Amino acid sequence: MNTPALLSIMIFLPVISAFMIILVRGEKGDESIVERNVKNLALLSSVFVLIIGIFMYQSFDSSVAGFQFVEKSEWFSKIGINYHLGVDGISIYFILLSVFLTPICILASWNTVKKRVKEYMIAFLILESFMIGTFSALDSVLFYVFFEGVLIPMFLIIGVWGGPRRVYASYKFFLYTFLGSVLMLVALLALYIITGTTDIPTLIANPVGFEMQKWLFIAFFASFAVKMPMWPVHTWLPDAHVEAPTAGSVILAGVLLKMGGYGFLRFSLPMLPEASLYFAPFVMWLSVIAIIYTSLVALVQEDMKKMIAYSSVAHMGFVTLGIFSFTQQGIDGAIFQMISHGVISAALFLCVGVVYDRLHSREISKYGGIVKNMPAYATVFMVFMLGSVGLPGTSGFVGEFLTLLGAFQYNVIIAAFATTGVVLGATYMLLLYRRVVFGPAENKNAAAMEDLNKVEKIIFAPLVILVFYLGIYPAAVMDTISPPVSRIVSEYEMLQKPLEYNQASLVISNPVTALPINIDEPIIEEEVDHE
Repeated sequence: MNTPALLSIMIFLPVISAFMIILVRGEKGDESIVERNVKNLALLSSVFVLIIGIFMYQSFDSSVAGFQFVEKSEWFSKIGINYHLGVDGISIYFILLSVFLTPICILASWNTVKKRVKEYMIAFLILESFMIGTFSALDSVLFYVFFEGVLIPMFLIIGVWGGPRRVYASYKFFLYTFLGSVLMLVALLALYIITGTTDIPTLIANPVGFEMQKWLFIAFFASFAVKMPMWPVHTWLPDAHVEAPTAGSVILAGVLLKMGGYGFLRFSLPMLPEASLYFAPFVMWLSVIAIIYTSLVALVQEDMKKMIAYSSVAHMGFVTLGIFSFTQQGIDGAIFQMISHGVISAALFLCVGVVYDRLHSREISKYGGIVKNMPAYATVFMVFMLGSVGLPGTSGFVGEFLTLLGAFQYNVIIAAFATTGVVLGATYMLLLYRRVVFGPAENKNAAAMEDLNKVEKIIFAPLVILVFYLGIYPAAVMDTISPPVSRIVSEYEMLQKPLEYNQASLVISNPVTALPINIDEPIIEEEVDHE
């Protein structure tokens, strides 16, 4: 069942709501009423988009590997650019993640954002529109517009509503991600010159030559590696997370980092198969370095946000590890890991935001023993901490296990090194939890903090449910992502399949003895005694 224009409605409804927020006015002295109306309108809009997303998911045929809910309109048909939208089993979950986290971000900002509330809500609605567009675009130019458009509202969210070093962090975020994407634009122009089209399905079906693929892969890699981010182009992320408001960190970790992994799955692997195989060892070792190095850096952090930011880089290392294993388990695990990390990392940043709003400090040493006065918070924090370390029964376990399984099939040594990241991840997360929740209660202000209020419980409840639901019943996701992943994997199995025909000699198998027979050599018949 494909409802016409469903994706367009999801993309443009937040934009329309943003324009409606601009029109909200009030008399002098009525600022509180205006802010309340603005918040209500933004929340209502985001919830309505979430409902549409759930309806789309319910109508989605999980057995089909191709694109569904396809919309195509000729905008600049003479130069091959079209308004082309659609979703498959991979992209639909990233759209759901975007529309699920947006109302949570608005609720989390309800009482914490005090200045320029109207502009703040507009920025988040525009950001939601660009995120949905990025994951549903089937035209490469349209994808690039949405992919880059995300930078503008996030740049403003960090730069206007962030911490003391917000301007530095916002410019660093913008410059890193923008400069990386310039090379992607060059690659898209090259693809258009060669093929005469910007249509993604057409480009996938008609790959260019190997030499050209290598150059295109480098250009795409520069953009997607920065976006994830991969080591060593990850340095913008800790600064952005530390200075961003809580909701900004939630959407940055929950959705924006996933655009890099999605780009690999939508562009690099299907469009550039031979180059992806060629560069796979390089990417795999970078992933291993990212997992180990950023885990060690996270281990010595004293700022809670910075620790979780470095852990995100490590978790994204598992994602690229799974993607470039070219196995069903590895790619399935990578996609599942991105979805799981989107929920768990968002929840961890919300947990930091809860205590920061009460104590106005992110330093781990300022906390301790809060399990006594905040038992509900300690319980919720424990769930997400265990999910982050990959405890069986949580969503974090499924993704890490499958990516490592795929990595073992690719290379045992690489997988063995990557597995150390699981141990390091458990170490720094358990240390963080012990120091914050069970450490000595030396700070009287921390001991006096109030437990979760009703709004915070409402925010955390669906996140807790998802962590356990996806951990106990991963088939809810796997059944949908497997068909398109199988199509990608089958292409790589054909590329990696050893040649059975050799020009020097054709080797076949003897059906009886299963021994190889060289048909270039004369066959000597044995004498048979018929007596």
